[in-house]
Amino acid sequence: MKARRNKKQIPSFRKLLKTSKVKLENKLKNKQFKQQSTLKKYRKEQRKLRQAVKDAVSKKPIPLEDPKEKRPGKRIEREEEEEEEALPLDMMDEDDLQLMRDLGQRASFLTRDLSSSEPVHAKKRKHEHVIDKYEKIPRALQTAPEKELIHLLPIKDKSGIIPQTREKPGKSNQSASVLIKILKHLIERRKKLEEKKMHIAALGSAILGDPESNIKKLKEIRSMLTEQDPDVAVTVRKLVIISLLELFKDITPSYKIRPLTEAEKCTKIRKETQKLREFEEGLVSQYKFYLENLEQMIKDWKQRKLKKSNVVSLKAYKGLAEVAVRSLCELFVGGLLMSHFIFQISEMCCAAVKELFKQDKLGQASLGVIKVISGFVKGQNYEVRPEMLKTFLCLRIKEVEVKKDTEDINKPKKFMTFKEKRKTLSRMQRKWKKAEEKLERELLEAEASESTERKLKLHTETLNIVFVTYFRILKNAQRSPLLPSVLEGLAKFAHLINVEFFDDLLVVLHSVIESGDLSYRESLHCVHTAFHILSGQGDVLNIDPMKFYTHLYKTLFKLHAGATNEGVRILLQCLDVMLTKRRKQVSQQRALAFIKRLCTLALHVLPNSSIGILATNRILMHTFPKTDLLLDNESQGSGVFLPELDEPEYCNAQNTALWELHALRRHYHPVVQRFAAHLIAGAPSEGSEALKPELSRRSAAELFETYSMAEMTFNPPVKSSCSKRKSEVSQGDSFLNEDLNQLIKRHCS
Repeated sequence: MKARRNKKQIPSFRKLLKTSKVKLENKLKNKQFKQQSTLKKYRKEQRKLRQAVKDAVSKKPIPLEDPKEKRPGKRIEREEEEEEEALPLDMMDEDDLQLMRDLGQRASFLTRDLSSSEPVHAKKRKHEHVIDKYEKIPRALQTAPEKELIHLLPIKDKSGIIPQTREKPGKSNQSASVLIKILKHLIERRKKLEEKKMHIAALGSAILGDPESNIKKLKEIRSMLTEQDPDVAVTVRKLVIISLLELFKDITPSYKIRPLTEAEKCTKIRKETQKLREFEEGLVSQYKFYLENLEQMIKDWKQRKLKKSNVVSLKAYKGLAEVAVRSLCELFVGGLLMSHFIFQISEMCCAAVKELFKQDKLGQASLGVIKVISGFVKGQNYEVRPEMLKTFLCLRIKEVEVKKDTEDINKPKKFMTFKEKRKTLSRMQRKWKKAEEKLERELLEAEASESTERKLKLHTETLNIVFVTYFRILKNAQRSPLLPSVLEGLAKFAHLINVEFFDDLLVVLHSVIESGDLSYRESLHCVHTAFHILSGQGDVLNIDPMKFYTHLYKTLFKLHAGATNEGVRILLQCLDVMLTKRRKQVSQQRALAFIKRLCTLALHVLPNSSIGILATNRILMHTFPKTDLLLDNESQGSGVFLPELDEPEYCNAQNTALWELHALRRHYHPVVQRFAAHLIAGAPSEGSEALKPELSRRSAAELFETYSMAEMTFNPPVKSSCSKRKSEVSQGDSFLNEDLNQLIKRHCS
């Protein structure tokens, strides 16, 4: 083999440029250092020379210095100043040198303070000018009060006893010192918090960059949930909760992670597979511990339990619990808090469970949550929030398995045996078949989406639990506030109920209505549920629903005519199911009675309710053409109309007319006026009295929502009515014609 040549890598131009720049900087620094050292050396020599000259000239006189001024620190400073200010001897003139020699012979020159402006022998004449000197001293005004001192215990050292004093603190000093302490504390807290944030961000970035290699760092982040620093403990714990939530949402795989069997643990696998298994195990364990930590925070808050360390106060536990609940809702495991006494927490949990039901395509997660909710409702003796059962309405269940047995569902795929392969396949085909079956087995184990039969099985089991919950409440808690939610759920899933339960369920619904314990809204829910049952698989049953028609006809005048319109919304749904969709089972007398009573009801309710009711009457007049006799005043029949009778079949509605439409034609809302004029004209589809497409193509429920009064505004805006002046109003006999006046006079005389 050829020996490898040790080729030296040629540096790039940028690297050469960078290297040359560094070399130039180093050379410049060395040059400056040499200049400084040379200058120092030169100054040292000059100082020695000056000292020698002084000693020689002055014959070494003894300096008469003040012993109090002998301080090494000041002497060093003076020497340094002399070094900087002194000039070398070669730069001095001969006259200057001679002057220095003359002054050096005098002792006062050496002992005198040159910074003083006084003459040398001022002390001898000091007593002569004492008063003048005192007068020349500037006066200082005493503006600030004298400071009070507090005498403390003295300190004793080698030199003797040293007294200790301290300024007495005042109110302003105390407040200033407190403010300074607070500011320092806030600055320290901010620094600590920034450090913790950077640490969490660094760990999170590492995990997101390579989850399989850095899965152990999840434990390091989770350990910060027990932060003990009282300054930042609450904030850091909240940040850790939210950070872990986002990390789990990002790195959690879309496939299902199942526990390994003993055989799989013993088999030898590749390094990549082993790394993936370690990642999955670490992710599942850290996820489990994270949920346990969140649950413990909520328990501590509910029990008002304070830890021994006292790092977090009881008030701070509420904020931690709210963040924990929000995180649990994000992770779709907040089912047990859906009935909490605090509305915000209950609302968050219910919204999270609804979102889970809407996004769960397989049904396995929904089944687990439904089991928890059903057991919780039963354990609480049906004393839970109605919103908890309203979450069932978001289940994505459209069909269930009702014909096949559960044993036949989700049969495993059969593979060919060795004997079958040997009989039918060649050697090469058997080899390919073996590889194909191995691949299919791996795909069946790892695939995320379940088969249709598996989904049907899960939906069937889920719906069975839902119906068991509903039937328990109908049987044991008929006066519970959960009844409207139960009836609404039965109405939605009525087409999935087994036909065998229809008779018993209708009997229970009728008995609940007849008990008289229900409000009008709950009664409407009962009627709606009953007809949903009969409109699906119940068509094959020989059941007479006349008693439900009678109850709805009786309930119409009990609707609330004020701001709440929830009853009208349910009413429109009931009328659509009972009259429009069951047109073949509805008699003409029944249709006439409902149209008449609905027109009377339209006079009393809000505009959007009137529009929905008139739209329903329009559909009924198209569905039952012979009902146009209500628009004719001359049509006569047997009997007299009995508006107070609650039996639609026997109230003789054919002997009345829709005079209410003429009153609605003068309604203050323009859309109500338009519908009334349209019905008076016989509800034509063409011509001047026909409705516009935006009104005719919408259902009654859509029109009810479109013209809603929830925002306390009219849609479209209503014109203000201008009252007439008194001078313009006619009075007296001008209201009557002449023939009528004469008739009145004749009868009065």
